[in-house]
Amino acid sequence: MEQLNFLVDGFASALSPMNLLYLVIGAVLGTVVGVLPGLGSSMAVALLLPIAFTLDPTGAFIMFSSVYFGGLFGDSTAGILLNTPGQASAIASTLEGHRMAKDGRAATALATAAIGAFIGGLISTTIVAFFSPYLVILATKFGPAEYFALAVFAFFAVSSVVSESIIRGIGSLTIGLALSFVGIDSPSGTERYTFGIPQLFEGVDIVVVTVGMLAVGEILHTAATTKNSPNKFKVGSSRATMSKSDFFRAFPSWLRGTAFGAPFGLIPAGGSEVPTFMAYGTEKRIAKRKGQTDFGTTGSINGLAAPEAAGNSSASTALGTLLAIGLPTSATAAILLGAFQQFGLQPGPLLFERSGDLVWTLIASLFLALVVLVVLNLSMAPVWAKLLYIPHNYLYAGIAVLATLGVYAVGASVVDLALMLGLGLLSFVMRKYSMPIAPVLMGFILGSLAEVELRRALTISGGDASALANSPITIGIYAILILFAVITVVQHFRGIMREKKTQNV
Repeated sequence: MEQLNFLVDGFASALSPMNLLYLVIGAVLGTVVGVLPGLGSSMAVALLLPIAFTLDPTGAFIMFSSVYFGGLFGDSTAGILLNTPGQASAIASTLEGHRMAKDGRAATALATAAIGAFIGGLISTTIVAFFSPYLVILATKFGPAEYFALAVFAFFAVSSVVSESIIRGIGSLTIGLALSFVGIDSPSGTERYTFGIPQLFEGVDIVVVTVGMLAVGEILHTAATTKNSPNKFKVGSSRATMSKSDFFRAFPSWLRGTAFGAPFGLIPAGGSEVPTFMAYGTEKRIAKRKGQTDFGTTGSINGLAAPEAAGNSSASTALGTLLAIGLPTSATAAILLGAFQQFGLQPGPLLFERSGDLVWTLIASLFLALVVLVVLNLSMAPVWAKLLYIPHNYLYAGIAVLATLGVYAVGASVVDLALMLGLGLLSFVMRKYSMPIAPVLMGFILGSLAEVELRRALTISGGDASALANSPITIGIYAILILFAVITVVQHFRGIMREKKTQNV
């Protein structure tokens, strides 16, 4: 009841005219920056830092909260329409969302993403407001061995689920892991796969990989397969709306995605990429069991709904973790931690005591930002969807220019541009031979995390490999992994038997 009273006071402060103005401005700016290829929600928050420091702390963090969520909405919009997610957390949503857009359901896809982000964010923000002290206890139970187990689970789940061939999935995962090893090895200071190029000493940037594999690969694939320039995409509706059947089909996926995302915001396990891919893989397994054939073809609304809810729910609890214990569990949360420190504030338990008014106003503004953004994006979705009316030759030329500018803006490096083009060519070849792109991205994102946590676990245990599976959490994760492996192998052999029977008939 005490939290409820604090939250009501926070709403009273957040609903003042000036604070509402800051919130709306932040929502618009965050969405616009998120839509631009190569930028994303983290960049949106970073770009706002100089402006926000001219405001009072309450107004600044209200704007930060709306930019934070606005960037997430924009990331998904760019991914769905242009196949260029602004942030790694939007990659899983892009896989089915872009297929829906190409199938003439762009407005429906945008509505699914907006409502899913709203539901995931709303549930997780409610959890933050009332249960954050209890959830933080869960975060303290995770050590290096638990993080490594999560990474291994994610590797297997994505590689086996998103590809019809396990071998192709593992091959794609290997490419992603190889990319993650590029750079200076932190413990030893040894160069790995840099070929003496100084620009590669810090590794390959995630923006370069996502833009190259998704945007450039899509451009080359379209150029090779499209015979005429008129765009065949159709928006499918004059406004962002969902039919009643689509809503009820997506609703369980939104809830499942939220259940995946909320816990991951509490731990530094690779941001929201892990739960979004796990949510995506779960939906694909469920779709296969139900006999749904739109996954990977015309685009599954479930495959978009679950990752979108997972991404926003993870972002919400990540902000709660930052406020409660001062632990940034994502790149954007780390930027916000720096903003708090610039204002002379240190997130953690004492923040609630010393600056309770600011904290509860910020939490209340998260609820308001979600409402503003879902209204804004549902109304603006037809405007964004009109991008699909642009003929292919102009649309993809524009995407190529924006992608190039976005990648160059990250590091001002010609090497990054060469890598982007090389990865685009690799993506084109992989598409031609039906190799999935998702495992490459997952391997790259989580490869360094898995390596670091494996080393830490073995260092702590003195090289004893049994330490990797000696806690209830790790045993549970590996038990589920083995169960999934058995189910996947059985399904694989059943598929082979069905094909043989069909051929014999």
